[in-house]
Amino acid sequence: MTRFCVLTIGKTHSGKSTFARSLEQMCQNCIVIDQDQQAQFLYDSYSKLIPNNGENTIKYKLTETLVQYAVDHTKFYIVLCNSNLNEFNRNRLIQRFNNSGFHIIIVKFDLPIEILESRINEARRDTSILRTVQTFKDVLNSQKDYQLKKSVEHAYKEFYVTNEIQVDSVLSELKNLLNG
Repeated sequence: MTRFCVLTIGKTHSGKSTFARSLEQMCQNCIVIDQDQQAQFLYDSYSKLIPNNGENTIKYKLTETLVQYAVDHTKFYIVLCNSNLNEFNRNRLIQRFNNSGFHIIIVKFDLPIEILESRINEARRDTSILRTVQTFKDVLNSQKDYQLKKSVEHAYKEFYVTNEIQVDSVLSELKNLLNG
């Protein structure tokens, strides 16, 4: 059986989590592992363990544990939902899934900054999971320099979403592929 890992890549408020949840509902054999959920869980239940400075290593370890469990003990397709903007870390992650026999599907969200800013203004998301900045506007400002490039060297398939209209067609194509 071919297993797939879908990596969502994009800036804050680009629709990664919404996309991942929609895909999970369409494909019964998918599980979403969303780092924002791990961050919220840690904040709600174990806030004393969250580091005050530096990387949030406990969040990364929790995500890593969930991913490893899903890889080793289930047959699910994994939808990994976080920004994955750092190319070096993303390539390590892709290599890890490739080594575990997964086919990688990359969905890059590269919506215009104006749309992301509008979504931030409208969303009113809980900022308690943020550690190094105060608002999601600050997160977006720190991500503005990231440029997503089209590249398929490590991917079985890659999608590049540059506007909201494309989301439904990408979901439809993935639904057909994963439910195949």
